[in-house]
Order: sequence, then structure tokens, then C-alpha cells
Amino acid sequence: MCKKVIAAAVMALGMLSTANAQTEDYGQFMVRGRAVYLNFENGQSGGLPLGGDTKVQAQNTWIPEVDFTYFFTKNIAAELVLTYPQDININVGGVKAGTISALPPSLLLQYHFTDLGAFKPYVGLGVNYTLFYKRNNILDGAAQVSNSSFGVAGQIGFDYMLNKNWGLNVDLKYIQMATDVTVMGDKVGKVNLNPLTVGVGVAYRF
Repeated sequence: MCKKVIAAAVMALGMLSTANAQTEDYGQFMVRGRAVYLNFENGQSGGLPLGGDTKVQAQNTWIPEVDFTYFFTKNIAAELVLTYPQDININVGGVKAGTISALPPSLLLQYHFTDLGAFKPYVGLGVNYTLFYKRNNILDGAAQVSNSSFGVAGQIGFDYMLNKNWGLNVDLKYIQMATDVTVMGDKVGKVNLNPLTVGVGVAYRF
């Protein structure tokens, strides 16, 4: 029994050593900085639009984004995507009706394709949790959105490494994000924001 435990421990150490060796060429950590365009789906449900064509919509916008990636092996990695609270204009019937703030961190598990030289594509799947601030800053306080949203996030992208450390990044995500809308304290429906994000930036691996 003892010999089997020792043998299993040796095998596990060997696997970890192999995994580390696979990432040594480029390092186990990567930091990316991106400019990201948020293209909101703005689906309406549950009583919205507010009569006729009076839709409640988040306005598409650019935001800065930083992510931190840890490579468990040369193929498997986890990515934490961060930004600071971003102001998003809310339009009602095509007219600006207020501005809210959103903080939308995401955590994704990625698979990186290798053996393609400097071109390193990846896919990812994970979760997004968005916190909304200044929620009642719509229609002079008459309307507000819910305080948070939780949903699935999917991702495809690639890094093009210029050398061992520096690279260029292109990233595309689809994020499930929805918020209830209340007017004078009564829920009037839901906006399915579900942004498609397109990001371009630089990467540094170490």
C-alpha cells in the first residue's frame, strides 16, 4: 500500500513538472490590456418597451479592460477579466434618459491551441457577474435597474507573439447580462443586455 502511495506521488510530481516545463518557454502568467467595444443586444421582455416603440436601451460604448491569465499547462489557462465601474448611457425611446455605472468582471477557463508558431488562438467559457451602480439615475429618478446580473460568458481570440514576452491580442466575447427595470417602484420588464464585446490590445507573458 505504501509503495502504491509513493508511486502515485512520484507520478503526480512528474506530471506537474511536465506541465511547468510546457509553460517555461513563455511563462505561466500573462497580462493583457485591451480597448473593448460593447455592443448591447438590448432585448426587451416582460412589459417592455414602455408602450409603442419606447424601448429602454443601453448605448454601445468603448471601455478599457485588463485581464490576468494563469497557465496551468501550455494548453489550459484561467483568465480573470477586470475593469473599473463604467458609465453607460440609458436611452428611452431613442433619447438619453440617464446614466448608470456597471462593473462587469468575468472568470473564464481557456483552452489554448499550440504548435502554430507565433499565432496562438484560444477559446474560453466561464461566468460574468455585473454590479450596477447609480441605478436610479434614469428619467430623473423615476426608473431604475436591478443591482446585479449573473450569466455565462463565452470567448474566442488569439495572441500573436512578437517575441518571448510581448504580443498582440484580439478577443471576442458574448456575455449573458440582464437587468430588471422598475418605474416608480413597480417592475415593468427586463432588458437583456447580452453584450457582444470586441477587444484589441497588447499582451505581456512572463
